[in-house]
Amino acid sequence: MNAVAGGGSFITFPALIFTGVPPIIANATNNTAIWVASIASAGAYRKDLGIKRQVFLLLCGISLFGGIIGSLALLYTSADVFKKLIPYLLLSATLVFTFGDTLRGWLQFQSQKSTPESVPIFNLALAQLAIAIYGGFFGAGLGILMLATLSFLGIKNIHTINAFKAFLGSCINGIAIIPFIFAGVIAWEQAILMAVGGSLGGYLSAHYARKLKPQLIRKFVIFVAFSMTIYFFIHG
Repeated sequence: MNAVAGGGSFITFPALIFTGVPPIIANATNNTAIWVASIASAGAYRKDLGIKRQVFLLLCGISLFGGIIGSLALLYTSADVFKKLIPYLLLSATLVFTFGDTLRGWLQFQSQKSTPESVPIFNLALAQLAIAIYGGFFGAGLGILMLATLSFLGIKNIHTINAFKAFLGSCINGIAIIPFIFAGVIAWEQAILMAVGGSLGGYLSAHYARKLKPQLIRKFVIFVAFSMTIYFFIHG
């Protein structure tokens, strides 16, 4: 699902909770599994990067910094508070995913009027920092949020955008794992199983993605996302 249309976390995160994994551990485990799959995607897109090295390194550094802040914030959040936040986190991610195409169209229109030089680097850095903190704390919908930052860099090639999403996403999810490991909040059996499944799905989907209509998958993901959001609002 992530490879074809995105939104896999709307299934994997609730699945962990439904099988008895505590919310914070479920979030950390889901983050770990996603990171392994994103590494595979980043490797596949490594040749599509096309931006000034200084800007790329800056965004990577900010992503690492924000990711670790977000993960530490999660660890210092009590289990009861995080459980109460889950419906709102899922709702925000669901809305971002649902209206992602509209956001993408608007951003592409805006990017035609913007160039990397016309956008203050401080604004880009601040936006990526906020996105990275969110990604380290929760993560669902992270890719679409990063699209905002990347679009205002003036990047118009979809492969280049996907490359940056993969690299920066792997930075955010990867650095967040370090505090999770030291805190012992990763359910490793589930994380390994999900990582293998996610990696195989990402690799095999290259064949099936040509046969499936992404919009059909997106509609299914949106249905699941709203269903999960409503469920956690009712039973949270």
